Amino acid sequence: MTAPSAPAPGWPTPRRSGSPHDNGPGSDAAWLPVPPGIGRALVLAGVFVCAACGLVYELELIALADHLVGDTVTQTSVVLSLMVFAMGIGSLASKRLRGHAAANFALIEAFLGLVGGSCAMVLCLAYVWSGEARWVLFGYALAIGVLIGAEMPLLMALIQRIREQEADRAVADLSAADYVGALLGGLAFPFLLLPLLGRLTAALVTGAVNAAAGGLLVLWLFRHDLTRSWRWRLLALNASVIVVLLGLITWVAPLERATDAALAERAVSGGTGEEPG
Repeated sequence: MTAPSAPAPGWPTPRRSGSPHDNGPGSDAAWLPVPPGIGRALVLAGVFVCAACGLVYELELIALADHLVGDTVTQTSVVLSLMVFAMGIGSLASKRLRGHAAANFALIEAFLGLVGGSCAMVLCLAYVWSGEARWVLFGYALAIGVLIGAEMPLLMALIQRIREQEADRAVADLSAADYVGALLGGLAFPFLLLPLLGRLTAALVTGAVNAAAGGLLVLWLFRHDLTRSWRWRLLALNASVIVVLLGLITWVAPLERATDAALAERAVSGGTGEEPG
């Protein structure tokens, strides 16, 4: 792997060798608290969880598009198209982040947890305040797509820092964990999260899980890639995101009532998600 350029002052500097679980003196392997095989398994578990959360966000947006905007086929097509397009943009943009993959992955997961976790509440607030949630919906589809797209290249860099292997094998392992995680998220949303938690709380809890998974993976497994100050910054950021998202659960019931009232008012005035003609 090509060595990254010299970091800016204050940026986490990867420690390259001398770990009891590295690949030998002078190797590019990360310092790990566990053997490389276990480290790889933990990264793949992180991929699994993040993929499940990502698909839940996608399904949340589609469900809310149907609930608040209507015209299910059109809105679903637009949301999916925007997200896939944005994932490509995020994947390209992440090339500049690979030099500090651990810190940047933790940052992206914190922001993804916050953005994805808050999407349902913000969409409902937009509808209650303005009677229109379409453009907020599209904005969230783009933002979530960019952040999801940036995940895989960074995870590829992390798993290669544990034990470098052929790119095709690493991609196969990451893709398998990603697809299985997406399956779990796709099944959990309609059969577990919606019945037990409802749309808004399900999004908030998913965001908290996403931020916790990304933070734990980096702050424990790759902690030696970070300076002490960056460990504290990332810990504070991820903890803040989790506290904010879980704290917002107390506002779910009032917002659901307000949203239902706004939907009923719009239905009486002549349309759901469309201005009366």
